[in-house]
Amino acid sequence: QVQLVESGGGLVQAGGSLRLSCVASGNTLGNYAMGWFRQAPGKGREFVGAIRWSDGSTNYADSVKGRFTISRDNAKNTVYLQMNSLKPEDTAVYYCAATTVLVLRTNPSSYNYWGQGTQVTVSS
Repeated sequence: QVQLVESGGGLVQAGGSLRLSCVASGNTLGNYAMGWFRQAPGKGREFVGAIRWSDGSTNYADSVKGRFTISRDNAKNTVYLQMNSLKPEDTAVYYCAATTVLVLRTNPSSYNYWGQGTQVTVSS
């Protein structure tokens, strides 16, 4: 099993940047894919992006391509979500997730483990 701890959320002005971190512990991560999701008030959980731990392959939602970047640090067992050119519509609770399914799926139901979520607020 895997335990995930998120950090890095906060308040930022439109056009600014934030970097979210997710520290993973437990089973080896070599067999896992890691995903980022977000949920705005009154809306469902939306796929943001994912990374396969073994080779670093990534997949992004169209809404964030060119602005957000997912990366990993093997030594720190940490995945990052670098968010640039933030817009007010990016405001949401952001979640880190992990799955043993190695295909980079976009469906939240494919992920077995979840962090607690961290609030990102983008002001105009």
